[in-house]
Amino acid sequence: MRIDIPWRTRKVIAQLIDPDHADEETLSAATRNAAEAGLDLFLAGGSLTGVPVEGVIRRLKQLSAIPVVLFPGNLTQLTAGADALFLLSLISGRNPELLIGNHVIAAPFLKDIRDRVIPVGYMLISCGGGTSVEYMSQTSPIPSGKNDIAVATALAGEMLGMKAIYLEGGSGASRPVDLSMIEAVKEAITIPLITGGGIDTAEKVEQAFRSGADMVVIGNGCEHDPGLIKEACRVRDRLNSMTAII
Repeated sequence: MRIDIPWRTRKVIAQLIDPDHADEETLSAATRNAAEAGLDLFLAGGSLTGVPVEGVIRRLKQLSAIPVVLFPGNLTQLTAGADALFLLSLISGRNPELLIGNHVIAAPFLKDIRDRVIPVGYMLISCGGGTSVEYMSQTSPIPSGKNDIAVATALAGEMLGMKAIYLEGGSGASRPVDLSMIEAVKEAITIPLITGGGIDTAEKVEQAFRSGADMVVIGNGCEHDPGLIKEACRVRDRLNSMTAII
């Protein structure tokens, strides 16, 4: 099915599923918690996985009616089984393969599902500690205090036709993307803004939303605290209700 992510009209919570940590018990618990919480969508994928993403997506769809978006870390993770696909361009780096090279290789495979492809400008932000995506992409993140660089990069992504901008602290980040950077980027662009990495409490979810994020992605935080998704969705619902009243 084709999905329309409602990030232009309300706040959205997504849970990132790492295939390497997605055994049957984990997926069953995740889908059960997500259904109870009212999760908006799952993202499936990672920087480096030893488990095929396709099987994880298939199982998520068997266990839940929540839409699943492919979040591919590399070409081996491509599959037509997801409800949508984030076609990521690492616009914060200068690795040509991650700007256009891999996309050229993927295009023939994706042409028959192009209506499900969402081009996303992916921006790696330095948030303390080396991250998997930083190492695997062989690119340097944008320094956390350089809001002007982040804004210019996000604007370039929008002008190049990206449908969303993703500010990524990365798996293993010691802290989330700086709130002032989220705010600055949100003020500059007209497309939806996603942020993730280092978000492991409901308070951090709320701070990201209030700073301008349209979608907050939670990954490792759920592994350490399964109840975080429910708390995050309660924050989302409260903020969405406030917006509706206004």
